[in-house]
Parts: sequence; structure tokens; C-alpha cells
Amino acid sequence: MSTASALKALMKLPPLKGQAAAIAALPAPTDEALIEDAERMVYRQTSAGLMGHFLGMVVCALVYWNHVPPALLRGWIVGFLLLWVIRFAALLRHDRALLQGQHDPATWLTRWNIGALCGAAMWSLGGWLFYEYGDWFQRATLMLTIYSFAIGGVPFMASQAKVFLASMGIYFIPMIVRTALHGGEHDVHLAGVWCLMALCTLAVGRGFHNVFGDMVSLRLHSQDLAHRLRGEMAVAEAAQREAELASRAKTQFFAAASHDLRQPLHAMGLFAEALRQRSKDDEVTHLVNSINSSVDALEGLFSELLDITKIDTGGVEIEPEHFSMRDLFSRIRLHFEPTAFEKGLMLSLRGEQHHAYADPVIIERIVRNLVSNAIRYTEDGGVLVSCRRRGDQLCLQVWDTGIGIAPKEQERIFDEFYQTQSGRPLEPHHRKGLGLGLSIVKRLADLIQAPLTLRSRVGHGTTFTLMIPVGRPPRMQPASIPSKPALGVTLDRRHIVVVEDEQAVMEGLQVLLKGWGATVSAFDSVAQAQAWAASTETRPDLLIVDYRLPEQQTGIDAIRALRARFGRELPAIMVTGSTMTGHEEQARDDNFHVLIKPVVPTKLRAMIAFKLGVRPGN
Repeated sequence: MSTASALKALMKLPPLKGQAAAIAALPAPTDEALIEDAERMVYRQTSAGLMGHFLGMVVCALVYWNHVPPALLRGWIVGFLLLWVIRFAALLRHDRALLQGQHDPATWLTRWNIGALCGAAMWSLGGWLFYEYGDWFQRATLMLTIYSFAIGGVPFMASQAKVFLASMGIYFIPMIVRTALHGGEHDVHLAGVWCLMALCTLAVGRGFHNVFGDMVSLRLHSQDLAHRLRGEMAVAEAAQREAELASRAKTQFFAAASHDLRQPLHAMGLFAEALRQRSKDDEVTHLVNSINSSVDALEGLFSELLDITKIDTGGVEIEPEHFSMRDLFSRIRLHFEPTAFEKGLMLSLRGEQHHAYADPVIIERIVRNLVSNAIRYTEDGGVLVSCRRRGDQLCLQVWDTGIGIAPKEQERIFDEFYQTQSGRPLEPHHRKGLGLGLSIVKRLADLIQAPLTLRSRVGHGTTFTLMIPVGRPPRMQPASIPSKPALGVTLDRRHIVVVEDEQAVMEGLQVLLKGWGATVSAFDSVAQAQAWAASTETRPDLLIVDYRLPEQQTGIDAIRALRARFGRELPAIMVTGSTMTGHEEQARDDNFHVLIKPVVPTKLRAMIAFKLGVRPGN
């Protein structure tokens, strides 16, 4: 039930009946709770009460100063002040004991009751002694003062029935008797008024007593609810901690499993490429291509699983900046144009002149997944990536002419592990993957608060639309890097150093690089590489290192050690199966490039070409 509906239901209850039923359902207060609340209430108001009693004494002393014998008046004043000082000192001791946590509520309540009854007796004694002196003004002042303190003590004493009755008896009975026996013309009637006032005070006290009991019941009920709530919150917090630990363990498991599984896949791809170079059989070449395609697909699955894990565990940091769509489109074209060409599709990109303000890494990951998905499910026609301005937003869209998505499936298309079902059987490459690509897209879009929508018609194609803020041209435009021709099939007269502790990967790299014509020196630790560097005068042309190496060392240690021997300009490539250690920042600091295992040989060859600037025939 919502708060508003609960409030409406409460307002519809009959006031008295509803309140009585609600209070009757509360637990009965215990004696300990009543004593604790009564002690807290009386001492909270004692300082104000003592101040009122002191002012009342001053008023009565001034009114009777010239009417009561001096010895009698001064004796009463001295007795009153002595009692007042004792009660004030008790208040200070109570506060000190409360701060020290060494006070017993029952003991301190008894002390307060004794002081209050003595105070009532002191006022009753003053009324008995002073009533016969003075005229109607003095008597009226005395009666009003005494009644004021009697009615003023009701909220404090009504919680204790016996103390309340004793106090009211001390206040009223002597005044009733003293008034009735005075013998004046109207004293008997005045005694009757005192009786009525006493009855009214008792009635008020009974009401306060009931209210106090209900108040204690409500407090106990609130404390019980608070205790239950704290217990439930503790259980919830424990469950949250367990979930966080499980999520962290899941992330670590995926990272470790990904690293361990990438190693043999990487070696398999290297051996397959080496086999293709040594065999001219077309059937063997086809088999090697199939192996490399499978390795590439598995790499995509690992990346999807790690992406979804990073998002779920908050491992993706958002760093918005102004960037050019031209740079983004260039990378998309470079990555997907060969794949689209192989399927006979046209990959078009429009609107590269715009600039956006967002996290360029996240935007590129979203567009990559959308384009990959579009190419996978398109057999004829093409894929269009467009960017248009709409007000202060950029409309980034990926169009395809593929199989389309049925309306009933469009709500589920962003779910994990869900793959679209069409009216015709899916081709094997359609079933490729775990169905995480669009789920990653949706989560990344939600992470940067960018609206993501889709339109689709079965048999005609699909359009995904992402809205991102308009940006401005960056102040420092990146310098254009002249393109380098692709690497030829030979690395003749090139010396490459490999530092890799996985024996299969090391052997695969050696076979592949030697097949390309390179001279290879391979080591499985930083110490071996350093020892070799110290004993040779031959400067290598390139370093290829793994990240995790024996003796708690990394590929960065290997790069630094060999550069210390051969110069800081020595090119280096890190090929690693670890994706959770933030290699990008380290790569910028130490000037090397990173490839994530498994790496298909064509990507490795392209990276070597970039690092060495090898031209065909060189």
C-alpha cells in the first residue's frame, strides 16, 4: 500500500473508535517502561518547574510582607529556599549520573517524588499559615498560586496514580479544611469551590494517566518496529555484501578464465597460420581460415562476457569529452569494411563532420556492436551508419536491410542471451554468439543516459537510434598519421625478440615469425632476456612480450629492461590474455601497443607492419 492510500484509509476511520481500536492493539506497557518514561519526563521539566516555584515564592512573600508576622514569613521562606536548593542539587546530580550512564530510573524517580511531595507540603503549609492574614487580595493571590502549582503538577505526577493522589491531597485537603474553618461569610462557599477544583484536577489527572500509558505503548511499539527494521536492514546489508563478493568473484573468475582460455586459442591460431604458409593445398587453406574464424568468434564471446561483467560490477568509468565523429567512423570503416565486402554488402557512413560530447570509448563500443549485429543479420543490400543533428542532440543511427525483428520480439531483444527468431531458419553465422551484444549496447546506453530506440520490419531491416549531446571541435586536433602500406609476407633480415612464458604460444610465435622470414630470439622470463641482451651486440628490431611473466614480473619489466640496453626507441608490442588491468594507460606511458589474445595472425601482421613500417618487398 502506498503512503497516500494509507493516509486516505486512516482519515476514513471514525476518530474515537479508530483510535481506540489502534491503541487497544498495541502491547501493554511494562512497569520498567512506565518508570523509565516517567523518570525521563519529570526530570526533563524539573528546571522549569523549580523556576516557577521560586517565582511563586517571591510573589507570595511580596504580597504578605506587611501582613504576616516577620518571623513566621521569614521562617517559611528559609524552609522553602532550603528545600529548593536540595531539589536543584538533586537535578544536577541526576544530569551528571545520566551522562556517566550510572543512574537507576526507579531510584531517581523516587527521589523526585519525595522532593515534589515536600514542595506540595511547603505550599500547603504556607496556605494554612497565611490564610487568616490580609484581605481578599492576599487570599485570592495565595489560592491562585497554590492551585496553579497543583494543576501544573498534573502532567508530571499523573503517570503515578498513588503519588498523584497523595500530591493532590496535600494541595487541596488542608486548603479545604482551612477555608471551611475560617468562619468568614463566604468561606464555606469558598471551601465548596475548592472541592470542585479538586474534582476537576483529579479528572484531568485521570486523562493524563491514560494518555501517558498510551504514549508508552506507542513508544514500545515504535522501538519494537525499529528493532525489527534494524534486524532486517542487517540481513539486507549482509545479503548485499554477499552479492557484492559473489559479483566480484564472478568478475575475477571471468578474467582468470578468459586469460587461461585465450592462451591455447592464441597458440592454435598461430600454428594454423604457420600450417597454411607451409601448405599450398586449397583444402588446408580453407580449414585454416575456418580455424581462424572460430578463434575470432571465441575472442568475441570472451569480450562480451567481460563487458557485461564490467558493467554489472560498476567497472566502467565514464569520461565524457568532445570528439569528432570522423575519427570514430574511420575506425568503424577500418574494422568492418573487409567483413562487409566479404558478404557482398555495402558499408556506408554519413555525417562524419559532426562532433559529439560523450565518452568516445563507450560510443564506439555501442556502434561496433550495432554494426557487427547488422552485418551478421544482413544478406543483401548494406549497412548505413549515419549522424545527424537534431537541436542540441546528435542522432546516431545504424540502418540495415537484414531479416528484421518481429514486433513481439522487440521488447526482449535487449535481454541477455536472447537471439531473434525469424520465420526462416537462421544461417550458422546468425547463431554465432551468446546474444549479449544488444544487451551490452542497452546497458552502455543507460550508463551514459543516452536514449536508445529501434524500428524494424520483418524482411526489410532494422534501425537503431542513439541520441547523444552535440559537442564542439577539440582545441587540439590530432595530427594526421600517414597511412602505411600493409605488411608484406616477408620479414627478411628482421630480428624479433619474444618474451612469453606459455610454451605453446612461444613455439607458435616462433614458427609463424620464422615463416615470415624473421630471425627470432625467444625467452620465457625477464631474467633470460636480460642475460641475452647483456651478451650480444645485435640490436633487435621489435619486442613481442606477454604481460604476465614468472617471478611476479610483467611484460612492462621486459620492455624497460631491453630498452635500457638497446635504446628507448625500440618498438614493442604486448600480446596478453589479461583484459582487467588497464593496459591502455600503461601503453601510453611506456610507448607500446597492446593486442588481446587470441590474436588472429592477420591482426598481428598488421600491427608488426605498423611498428616497423615494413613495405612490401622490404
